[in-house]
Amino acid sequence: MDWLLPPPPAGETPQRVLTIAGSDSGGGAGIQADLRTFALCGVHGCVAVTAVTVQNSVGVTGVHEIPPDTVAAQIHSVTSDIGVKAAKTGMLSSAPIIEAVVDACEALGIGASIPLVVDPVAASMHGDPLLRADALDAVRNRLIPRATVVTPNLDEVRLITGIDVTDNQSQQAAAEALLNMGATWALVKGGHMRSSLESRDLLTNGQENFEFTAKRVDTTHDHGGGDTLAAAITSALAHDYAMPDAVAFAKTWVTQCLTAAYPLGAGHGPVSPLWRLNAH
Repeated sequence: MDWLLPPPPAGETPQRVLTIAGSDSGGGAGIQADLRTFALCGVHGCVAVTAVTVQNSVGVTGVHEIPPDTVAAQIHSVTSDIGVKAAKTGMLSSAPIIEAVVDACEALGIGASIPLVVDPVAASMHGDPLLRADALDAVRNRLIPRATVVTPNLDEVRLITGIDVTDNQSQQAAAEALLNMGATWALVKGGHMRSSLESRDLLTNGQENFEFTAKRVDTTHDHGGGDTLAAAITSALAHDYAMPDAVAFAKTWVTQCLTAAYPLGAGHGPVSPLWRLNAH
């Protein structure tokens, strides 16, 4: 498949990317999902862990937040030595963590010269909250204005903007609301709009609109799909793709990962980028 991001030659340092997110003990989402996609997209993944979750395929039973100064120190440490070409955020959990992350990103040029993909994780796919109520203002006022692109699903966009996306018109309105909060690009994902036979995502920067559609994959094993999409966008940006091309790549990537998803435990299994190992 000629759309696949090329791996670096043996012995050559690949592009470096950073995920600022929570750990999933079940290995399906969070930094574990990010690192799987990073590796199979040919980039080196660095991490700043924001929280340790106690979870498996059926739900989240505990969250332990990492101290905000430790989260920020991880970002400074890897960026100052290893360097990053692009970064993404996932679960940030609380207002103090968001503030610490944004302060670190501002100091290091992440979200300016270094693209920042903001996946505003608010809840697990099981409905367990992963964002404290006091953090919403920080998401709107600090995190989204730093985003090169923000990538909410329909539940997250409702929480952030108050807009219930049910059709193309409300999807456009939600994207515009995110741009008004300061994001450079907004990607409003339509995967949760189950009334349609296709999954339609809308990307806009206020001047240009791009639509990405794919036939829905008939699977209940979709854990980590949002993380995987955002990680694929981050990987493509690190390979110098323009934003619309990065999202197009990521849409195809996550669709393949859904097709390759597998059962795990008693609940929802993860989307899987392992299909790439057999791709030519």
